[in-house]
Amino acid sequence: MTDVGDRLSALAPSEQTFLGYLFWLSRPRFWFYLAGPVIVGVVYGASSQADLFTPLTVELFLYFLIPANIFLYGINDIFDADIDQLNPKKSEGGRELQFQGSIGVMATVVIAALVGVGFVPFLPREATAALAGFYLLGTAYSAPPVRLKTKPLLDSVSNGLYIMPGLVAYAAVTGSLPPALVIAGSWLWTMGMHTFSAIPDIEPDRAAGIRTTATVLGKKQTYAYCAGCWLGAAVLMGLVHPFFAAVFGIYPLFTAGIVVAEIDVDRAYWWFPFLNFVAGTVLSLGGIWRMLYV
Repeated sequence: MTDVGDRLSALAPSEQTFLGYLFWLSRPRFWFYLAGPVIVGVVYGASSQADLFTPLTVELFLYFLIPANIFLYGINDIFDADIDQLNPKKSEGGRELQFQGSIGVMATVVIAALVGVGFVPFLPREATAALAGFYLLGTAYSAPPVRLKTKPLLDSVSNGLYIMPGLVAYAAVTGSLPPALVIAGSWLWTMGMHTFSAIPDIEPDRAAGIRTTATVLGKKQTYAYCAGCWLGAAVLMGLVHPFFAAVFGIYPLFTAGIVVAEIDVDRAYWWFPFLNFVAGTVLSLGGIWRMLYV
């Protein structure tokens, strides 16, 4: 997976150019964290193959693939510019960029948000509500005065924003939201994902005076918290269908493996894009199987 990242770096545009900087600001390794749920939402909302590829579903996927990531990570970087100077991931040679403030970048972040608003006339009420939830949580997580990322537990809960693209897509196809158990289980999954990603930042966040769920719990307890969130997600999803329990059950087992094998969390953190891609692919293939053969 390091080789994949190295190849991406070699092929990607230089961060020294405006477009190259926006590319890296959007966190290409994590693009599918927003776009993937769109695919899953469309697949499980579709009643026929014709529902899978419509102008609206394709445009939603493309929006959440790149522009939505520019909005989400752009607003994060704008308000984290000071504390990111203490973060090894953002230091010279790190895998992420420090924010380079410019009017052009900030304007692009705003435009990326406004582009999504253009979907509203074409979405049912439920999908519009989910889209609004994405913008609300995405902004409140990073921007003052709320800045949920500095509020222990709320920082974790607010990352339910990552399931919002899936809710938008599902509702765009069906006109309704998924079952409550699916929403609750998916929300718990995002809480575990967020808090695990905060483990490598425990020391930099403490040095910067930032309080998060991870800094309060400490490394070992945060592992347990993440495993608990993922186990809860697997249980709730299993009440919907055993197939979902099998997919979501990978995550607490993955956490246990990291702890038992004493794998460096800074290394394990970068495995998650691959793990999430595989899990999302399996979920999507299961949904297609259901549509075609069940």
